[in-house]
Amino acid sequence: MEFRDVTVEYERRTALQDVSFEIYRGELVAIVGSNGSGKTTTLKTILGLVKPAKGEVRVLERDLRTHLKEIRGKIGYVPQKNAINPKMPILVKEVVLMGRYGKIGMLRSPKRKDYEAVKEALKEVDMLEYKDEPFGHLSGGQQQRVYLARALAQEPELMLLDEPTTGLDVSSQNNLLDLIARLKEKKGLTIIIVTHDVNSVAEISDRVMYLKNRIVAFGPFQQVCTEDILTRVYDVPVRIVRSEGSPCVIVSDYHVH
Repeated sequence: MEFRDVTVEYERRTALQDVSFEIYRGELVAIVGSNGSGKTTTLKTILGLVKPAKGEVRVLERDLRTHLKEIRGKIGYVPQKNAINPKMPILVKEVVLMGRYGKIGMLRSPKRKDYEAVKEALKEVDMLEYKDEPFGHLSGGQQQRVYLARALAQEPELMLLDEPTTGLDVSSQNNLLDLIARLKEKKGLTIIIVTHDVNSVAEISDRVMYLKNRIVAFGPFQQVCTEDILTRVYDVPVRIVRSEGSPCVIVSDYHVH
């Protein structure tokens, strides 16, 4: 994936300005920044949901402007706010089947291969035993695993995850992130995770991008984890302490967890 001097504007506000970067096949990259820094806009640009005012975007080695439909079919997306009402009477397997709609096509019925893909995706996220359970009966962490399975059912090459741990307790966050890291290794996926919490993704990311409408820094966590850089990212004083040899970021007198 490549952004070349990309600028994205909403009305009179600039969400991204002159952003350039490359992400390589098989990488897990975390995009970190505060609210309004352009993190979600970056994902929407990759999906073709917003168009740059200037610049070029290439995804899966193809120009986004001319190959949008083909590219979208190879991207699994887990948005920050999912549209499924937990009170809606829908089963887990039906939620995951939604990830197959792009392959099934309009007005066509799922085939055996589609149900097999649903089963395999649920197995990958350790939720197969819940396939016939009402989605609304699941815990927050379990629901996020189902959303992840929905994206996997699409059989993507690239996964985009927007704040996947929002609203989860620490244990559920850690379990979900460990699962994401395992899926990346097992399936050779390229994964982009958007988050405001650099501590949560530090150990699983190949590289971290700090975003503040522009790229502040981009590289391996150990190289870009400095108090100066992070103070610029968060606009508040940042301290870095060592916990069992690993850096831990503390923002404005409280841990970002």
